[in-house]
Amino acid sequence: MGSSTATGDERLLPVGLRGKHSIRVCIDRGGTFTDCVGVFPVTPTAEHPGAERTVVVKLLSEDPTHYPDAPREGIRRILEAATGLAHARDALLDTSNLESIRMGTTVATNALLERKGEPCALVITRGFGDLLRIGNQARPRIFDLSIAKPDVLYQQVVEVDERVTLVGYTMDPRPGARAPPADAVLGRSGEHVRVLATPDWDAVREQLQQVHAAGIRSIAVCLMHAYTFTAHEDEVSRIAQEIGFSHVTLSSQLSPMVKIVPRAHSAT
Repeated sequence: MGSSTATGDERLLPVGLRGKHSIRVCIDRGGTFTDCVGVFPVTPTAEHPGAERTVVVKLLSEDPTHYPDAPREGIRRILEAATGLAHARDALLDTSNLESIRMGTTVATNALLERKGEPCALVITRGFGDLLRIGNQARPRIFDLSIAKPDVLYQQVVEVDERVTLVGYTMDPRPGARAPPADAVLGRSGEHVRVLATPDWDAVREQLQQVHAAGIRSIAVCLMHAYTFTAHEDEVSRIAQEIGFSHVTLSSQLSPMVKIVPRAHSAT
């Protein structure tokens, strides 16, 4: 599979525009095919009056015998078509001619639907280990007698013995109506929280080491009220990275929003 252009249009990027970031590339990286489109300015002719030329490259998304990475290979072929110069497959690409690269992909969606993603563990506040199995009690088909629920995306659960609670009256509409208690901590959302239980970090380290020993290298961390109080999630992340987890997702970074259920879904 190679590049295609408008019939008979072999116009090249003008010499005066070489090295001036003039080529725009868009890529759709699918599970089977990768489609690459390159657009760049050209000199109009009587046969081809357009001031731009479009080059389309269609590749197999996985073809290791010919190239290690389909998007990079598509960009390489577009550069060759635009400049008329050979670009070695095993050399670094000259990006001076590229104005922009935009890429969309369904790879993550496919992995989600086919359950082919990296095995992971969920780290959550003690007592909430089955939270995502229970969900938020929504029943869109309340009279359906045969409901099939999708399975969760994690293989193990680690429950951290910690608890943070909101100091409720911080929502009082009257500014300064009440002073927060001395042990309250100001969260990043402007709400005050009280730390009721700080984790035993040695115990957390031991729990995470057991997960790591089981072969899991990815964890998702979602603790109560972490959208505003992130310290406990941050410390879990630090310990996990020390142990050697390659991927640590914190709900407080990925989706800092109220309500733990959607936050946990996003993290996992």
